[in-house]
Amino acid sequence: MKTIVISKFSAAMFAAALFLAAGMVGSASAETAADNYSLYCVQCHGTAGTGKGINAPYLAVAPRNHSDAKAMGELSDANVALAITEGGSAVGKSTQMPAWKHNLTAAEIKDIVAHLRKMCKCTGAAK
Repeated sequence: MKTIVISKFSAAMFAAALFLAAGMVGSASAETAADNYSLYCVQCHGTAGTGKGINAPYLAVAPRNHSDAKAMGELSDANVALAITEGGSAVGKSTQMPAWKHNLTAAEIKDIVAHLRKMCKCTGAAK
């Protein structure tokens, strides 16, 4: 009998892909920034934005803590939007963070940046 071994990381990424695919088929776009955050970000960043989502233990680089006012306050809104739009590698961070430009509009990304500012209770750094 042949046994197939699947790593925890592969299983988590497969589950996340299925979750995202189901979301894309069921609804072209979530209604609010909070809904979009729940759909696209929570798996890695967690519901409270602490960087402790269900996929976090399986990632090579810990996801950013969106509730950390000091760390988030050092980032400009443009930098945060670029990370969401083009993925982590666009801002010198993890290549495991995907680019969401094909799933979210520019307006939705701007709304998520505003949502992140509420989560960290901070404002962004000047450009």
